[in-house]
Amino acid sequence: MTAAPPTAAPHGAEHDRARGGIVVTVLAFCGIVVSLMQTLVVPLLTELPKLLHTSASNASWVVTATLLSGAVFTPVMGRLGDMYGKRRVLALCLALLTTGSVVCALSDSILPMIAGRVLQGASFGVIALGMSLMRDELPPARLGPSVALMSATLGIGGAIGLPVAALVAQNADWHMLFWGAAALGAFDIALVLLLVPESPVRTPARFDALGTVGLAAGLVALLLAISKGADWGWGSGTTLGLFAAALVVLPLWGLVELRTAAPLVDLRVSARPQVLFTNLASIVIGFAMYAQSLVFPQVLMLPEVSGFGLGKSMVVAGLVMAPGGLVMMLVSPLSAKLSAAKGPKVSLLVGSAVTAGGYLLSLGMLDAVWKIIVATSVTSAGCALAYSAMPALIMQAVPLAQTGAATGLNTLMRSIGTSTSAAVVSMILANLTMKLGPASIPSLDGFKTTLWVGFAAAVSACLVTLLIPTRAPERAEAAAPAPRPAPAEKLSPRP
Repeated sequence: MTAAPPTAAPHGAEHDRARGGIVVTVLAFCGIVVSLMQTLVVPLLTELPKLLHTSASNASWVVTATLLSGAVFTPVMGRLGDMYGKRRVLALCLALLTTGSVVCALSDSILPMIAGRVLQGASFGVIALGMSLMRDELPPARLGPSVALMSATLGIGGAIGLPVAALVAQNADWHMLFWGAAALGAFDIALVLLLVPESPVRTPARFDALGTVGLAAGLVALLLAISKGADWGWGSGTTLGLFAAALVVLPLWGLVELRTAAPLVDLRVSARPQVLFTNLASIVIGFAMYAQSLVFPQVLMLPEVSGFGLGKSMVVAGLVMAPGGLVMMLVSPLSAKLSAAKGPKVSLLVGSAVTAGGYLLSLGMLDAVWKIIVATSVTSAGCALAYSAMPALIMQAVPLAQTGAATGLNTLMRSIGTSTSAAVVSMILANLTMKLGPASIPSLDGFKTTLWVGFAAAVSACLVTLLIPTRAPERAEAAAPAPRPAPAEKLSPRP
């Protein structure tokens, strides 16, 4: 009896694995490029008023505009991806990034620069869309590590971007930063269109324009008050008025969403305990992640005559912070393995605890470059574990057709955390100062107080994580990532 010839299945499986690896690599690269936009202008902050012929207060809008745009567009792009195709909307986000970068590269005044930064911020939905595409396209066994890597790109891109941007700004015309961003954006579009398939999972519905306007108004009021409150005064009429507007608009928006047949954000799904407490944990983890990035660069760059500053350049400070991004990239697969073995709740809890430990370690490690590298690496490892676990928790609890909107909302929660962190840290450092010649600089006590606040945020994340319910065994099958639908089950044809 002759042996049967080998079947083509192994070759087909190998082809699918290779194809899936290409998709993950492209999407992760897109996430890193989008995350670069967060730190792209950091080396220019002190020079922007002169470069754009404006005041320091006006120049700060170059950062604020991107923050507000990203917060508004991230859940919107996620919902559009669920409705019209995730690859299509992903390419749109990258096109907005490329266009915004070109506008900034051609700018020498404040208004076009702000317009370009708004367009760049609109691309922040790429990370949520990438995770949604992975859920639709990858087998369950590969989904965890891939989503963990995509989620970690939020930190990886920011860490890589700081030294690269500093090197470019120090050695070339500052416009080259934006020409480089435009080139990366265009390259990403080509990769996505050539190598990433469109998801067959769609949710045809009428777009919730009223919900979008309401969410935008509420978020802009809230985040503008948080981010500009220190400049305007926390007790000023403008700041208090914006907080009041947010307190009125956001609840009204919620009532409208509950009455809408196809809402921008399904609040009933968002109110599920697993989704709700994961999003709350995202806020405090986002706070903790950002707080350290506001402390260590300043300590590194303050002059040695301050008694605690290390007197390094912006480029060196950026290089010192870069290993944190590498650590996040290396740790994210470990988070996926831990989630697979013990559940993503355990990964989130461990990540929050490691982040808290990193802050405690940091308190005694501000006096040498190598110590700061160690401290930031520990904190980054904790944040990578936590960041990688949160999308898995969200995906367990939401229907397949709402993945884009749900992961977009989760990403928004992290943005709220980082915005709040920037405001709180700025307030602490502005009030705990010391004299250095004619100037006032943040004191060592101010930096240590900030680290204690970061520690408290990480501990809060641990406590919130404990409130996340563990899935009941009988619901595990329903909550697991659904397989790709067969052609007959597609909700709309593949373009």
